[in-house]
Amino acid sequence: MFFLLLKTIGIILGIVIVYIALGYFIPFIEVPAKDDGLKKEIPVYIYTNGVHTDIVMPVTNEIMDWSAKIPVTHTKSGKADYRFVGVGWGDKGFYLDTPTWADLKFSTAFKAAFWLSESAMHCTYYKTMEEGNDCKKIMISSEQYKKIVKFVEEKFDKDSNGNFILIPTNAVYGNTDAFYDAKGTYSFLDTCNTWTNNALKAAGQKAALWTPTDFGIFRHYR
Repeated sequence: MFFLLLKTIGIILGIVIVYIALGYFIPFIEVPAKDDGLKKEIPVYIYTNGVHTDIVMPVTNEIMDWSAKIPVTHTKSGKADYRFVGVGWGDKGFYLDTPTWADLKFSTAFKAAFWLSESAMHCTYYKTMEEGNDCKKIMISSEQYKKIVKFVEEKFDKDSNGNFILIPTNAVYGNTDAFYDAKGTYSFLDTCNTWTNNALKAAGQKAALWTPTDFGIFRHYR
C-alpha cells in the first residue's frame, strides 16, 4: 500500500511537472498575425490583472453595441458614460467564491482544474484604458473586429429571447462589473487565458500556439 501511494504521488507530480513545462515552453511558439489588408481603425486591448486576461473593446460602434447586451444597470454604478468594456471567460467558482487568493479553497481549485464546475463571463466597464505592462493596445480592422465580437458573443449563455443571463451576486469586484452565465467548462487545459488567446487567433492577431497563462499572451506583445 505504501509503495502504491508513492507511485500515485510520483505520477501526479510527473503530470504537474510536464504541465508546467508545456505551459511555459509552448507559448513561445507564435501564431503570426494575418493582415487582411484593411484599415486598422478599431482599438482593442488585452488586459491582465496578473493572472486573468480580458479582451477590452469599445462599448459601442457601428458593428456592436455592447451596452445593449451588457446593460450598465447590471452594475452597481449604473452610469452610462463608459467608453470600453472588458470581457473575460473563466470558472464560475473562482469568479464568485475566490475574490482573493487567500479565499481559494482546494475544492474550488480541484473542480476548476478537472472539468467539474460551470463557467461564467466577467464583464467590466472602463472610462479610459492606458497601455502598460498589464495592458496592450492593438488596432484591428472592422472585419477582424467582427470576428472578435462573434467569438466573444458566442461564449455567453442566452435565454429564450437571446439575452445574456445575468448571475445575481454580490461577489463583484467593484462598481462597474457584472457576471453572466457562459458556455463551456474550465480546466487546466482550457483556462481564462487560453480563451483570450483563442479570441486573438479568431481575429487574426498574434497569439501563442497554446497558453494557460497571461505570460504566454503578453510575451508576443512586448
